[in-house]
Amino acid sequence: MGTVVVGYVPKAEGHAALVKGIEEAKLRGVKLVVVNSHRGGSEFDERAAGVAEQEMSKVKGLLDGSGVNYDLRQLVRGFEPAEDLASIAQESDAELIVIGLRRRSPVGKLILGSNAQRILLDAHCPVLAVKAD
Repeated sequence: MGTVVVGYVPKAEGHAALVKGIEEAKLRGVKLVVVNSHRGGSEFDERAAGVAEQEMSKVKGLLDGSGVNYDLRQLVRGFEPAEDLASIAQESDAELIVIGLRRRSPVGKLILGSNAQRILLDAHCPVLAVKAD
């Protein structure tokens, strides 16, 4: 059985990806895997970990009320988020990856974010990129 994998960040684009991922999982009748990945390092201290934990409990509340079967993964293991997302999508036999994109300036539109670009290029399955409202 396939899955829908969502790359989640605690920003508007992450919320948009989560909402669309829930919608896609319901439509396809598959499990949803939500991935929140941090590189770690000195900037991911105890305070940052606490903030991330609070944010993920909000996500869990939304998922609990969604009616979809889900797996919520918060990773801090030194990899780039794109690497984590691609490997989890591969191991969970994902039929779709959903990511959020942030709005960019006209010049910035020429270049996607590095994680988004890597996911789009390296994914073994279709990728749905959504914009925040």
